[in-house]
Amino acid sequence: MTSISDIIKPANVAVITGGASGIGLAAARRFAEAGMCVALADRDADRLGEARAEIEAISGEANVMAVETDVAHRHELEALQRAVLQRFGRVHVLMNNAGIQPDTSIFSAEANWDHILSVNLMGVIHGTQVFGPDMLAHGEPGLIINTGSKQGITTPPGNPAYNVSKAGVKVFTEALEHELRNTEGAKVSAHLLIPGFVFTALTKGERTEKPDAAWTPAQTVEFMMESLERGDFYILCPDNDVPRALDERRMAWAMGDVIENRLPLSRWHKDYAEKFRAFVEEG
Repeated sequence: MTSISDIIKPANVAVITGGASGIGLAAARRFAEAGMCVALADRDADRLGEARAEIEAISGEANVMAVETDVAHRHELEALQRAVLQRFGRVHVLMNNAGIQPDTSIFSAEANWDHILSVNLMGVIHGTQVFGPDMLAHGEPGLIINTGSKQGITTPPGNPAYNVSKAGVKVFTEALEHELRNTEGAKVSAHLLIPGFVFTALTKGERTEKPDAAWTPAQTVEFMMESLERGDFYILCPDNDVPRALDERRMAWAMGDVIENRLPLSRWHKDYAEKFRAFVEEG
């Protein structure tokens, strides 16, 4: 098995979408500290400029580039890839991390659904399709890390478009890893990052200080690195409120809805409240 140190190392190249803040920026810092060349992509030009300056302070101007990119549009990802290959020659780490989380309901406007799906799901699919072939072709070890969500696994009520998009990221990344490991000569592996509660611009709302329950983006990325070193595909992150054991019981209960033919989302149904609590305690 390829060691993470064979990939996260000086002169290798990482591309991060949604790289101007949150988990993406924390990953950029970590990769830059390891001596990698870093390409930041984000649609927020102001934050992208600030992020570029921050990463340049770590690794130097020659090793950083920033490209304003909206991952909802495949042609912008194609332009990003051309710019990265022209500047750095090849890519070793692709982190499809860009995401949005506006509130939706089942009957929200079609444009709202289209926006979330085009960024959260199609941005991951197109990013992989655009960068993946060259990553395979150059023959050096590489990683494709796709940022999913626990909401794409337990699918809680409240924001169905977001849940659908992140469930799609899970399924796509599983299929991607299966295809990669069955491709002769492939040295690229896929991994699904499943953050816990992380204090980022996406999750903070009107809060100005990190809640005690939340992890920082840096903690999440450090856990990601440790998981990659072990070769984990599912990078299931805890936080300061929800330990892994509770995540496992919640996910097992969600699958139990199918196996036991219960009502969908029974965890949130009054008739199953006591049964769910007992199920968690049994774990």
